[in-house]
Amino acid sequence: MLATTSTLSSTASQLTPLSSLSPNPFSVKVSFTFRENKNRIAVPTSLKSQRCQLSALPALRVSASSQSAPTSVEASKVSALPSEMKAWVYGEYGGVDVLKFDTKVAVPELLEDQVLVKVVAAALNPVDFKRRQGKFQNTDSPLPTVPGYDVAGVVVKAGSKVKDFKEGDEVYGDINEKALEGPKQSGSLAEYTAVEERLLALKPKNLDFVQAAALPLAIETAYEGLERTGFSAGKSLLVLNGAGGVGSLVIQLAKHVFGASRVAATSSTGKLELLKSLGADLAIDYTKENFEELPEKFDVVYDAIGQCDKAVKVVKEGGSVVALTGAVTPPGFRFVVTSNGAVLKKLNPYLESGKVKAVIDPKGPFPFSKLVEAFSYLETNRATGKVVIHPIQ
Repeated sequence: MLATTSTLSSTASQLTPLSSLSPNPFSVKVSFTFRENKNRIAVPTSLKSQRCQLSALPALRVSASSQSAPTSVEASKVSALPSEMKAWVYGEYGGVDVLKFDTKVAVPELLEDQVLVKVVAAALNPVDFKRRQGKFQNTDSPLPTVPGYDVAGVVVKAGSKVKDFKEGDEVYGDINEKALEGPKQSGSLAEYTAVEERLLALKPKNLDFVQAAALPLAIETAYEGLERTGFSAGKSLLVLNGAGGVGSLVIQLAKHVFGASRVAATSSTGKLELLKSLGADLAIDYTKENFEELPEKFDVVYDAIGQCDKAVKVVKEGGSVVALTGAVTPPGFRFVVTSNGAVLKKLNPYLESGKVKAVIDPKGPFPFSKLVEAFSYLETNRATGKVVIHPIQ
């Protein structure tokens, strides 16, 4: 099961509509105190002693509310900007247990080329938990960290050199230009986040904030990977993990934007119809078939699961294999996506026409209070499409 921006297949009728959930007020006994300068959070002197006192937060009761609100309603919620905000924070690397909810995190200071976004929805990505686990701590920004890359929200303040956005604009994007090189300390899993305008685009008019938040990092990764292979009209493609956040968008972009002649994709049995609805000509059940034994060869194989050693067996001579994770076997290659609002702007017409759709896991959206549960689910590697957090409050 899955949730998408529109009916993707005959299974869509079985899906529960996305609903917005709002957490009840609550408090924690110990909170981090932050002072931020240029999007960097200063580590409080008491942080080390506080770590041993912090305990996991209990599950919070939530109440149902309306789905995504129109611009006028969302914008009207923004009054005088506060100096502090609610955010999820971790002060050490580790599992989900290091995530702590704090109600007194400093709102990021704005640089002249940035806008301050009131976050309405955010999405989780594998890079979020790999960062939290310390997988690239040598190039990470200093702790403590407010995590989060994907954002959809409303501009509430613009820096002096910002030209393309104004207060009240609905925007979306990946807030970190380089995913692994000094990503922001103050991310999107907070009430406010500061973002360079070049990393953002106006939210597609037909998408709500939940749908928009599900797209940026994944669709930019899908697009950049295809571009790097020189993919073009008339070529064939195999996507490994076609029901995942990136894979589901690779299928759609290859078919509807690049003009692929043939797209094949792998998934588990229950997700085969999804692959077909997204544009796959051949849906392969990896629980019953070994794709590497196919007689058919492909111009490009997009490996979004970590099976490059098998992927290279089904690529044509002179073809390309994109490997997002796992060991790389030649002629496979890896890249790290560069966030770019211009790519989102280029793809907005395809999103607004419905040719390309966000795929959102049916367990979501998760309310802000359930972030730990959302990360735990994402880390099972069983999510369909994207795991989204909404509302942020």
